[in-house]
Amino acid sequence: MSATCMNSVAASHVAVTQRKALVNSSSAFTCSTRVALRPRQTSAKMSHSVVRVVALASTTPMAVNDKTFEEEVLNSKVPVLVDFWAPWCGPCRMIAPLIDELAADYGGKLKAVKLNTDESPGVATEYGIRSIPTCMIFKDGQKVDTVIGAVPKSTLVGTIDKHM
Repeated sequence: MSATCMNSVAASHVAVTQRKALVNSSSAFTCSTRVALRPRQTSAKMSHSVVRVVALASTTPMAVNDKTFEEEVLNSKVPVLVDFWAPWCGPCRMIAPLIDELAADYGGKLKAVKLNTDESPGVATEYGIRSIPTCMIFKDGQKVDTVIGAVPKSTLVGTIDKHM
């Protein structure tokens, strides 16, 4: 919510809930924020207002796991960058901001997802992940390229651009 928006509701209590929802056949997800404005208790009865803000393209990577991998990656209508990582991995933490930047840079043209290999070993085993970080590009349900290790952003951009 913008500062201007927040200033206009400064006298109200704001309850915010966020949810991610799959929309249309493009499998792109949106972040939907519902803001319920409740006036402060006064002697006069006031009505409630509801504002709904929807962002059409995701600019942050989403988390996937063994259960959601097929739906979010293999069935995606756009190319997908999958970051295989683990929380204890230093190089994984080093490239995490790059993955976030790429998700923002490519907007709706590329879906970026992160798969924690400790929590979802099935997919990691299926794709032969033996070293992390590993980034894979999937297009039309097929793995088309792999980049292993903490590499510069330019390396990831070059790999992605080959398959766009």
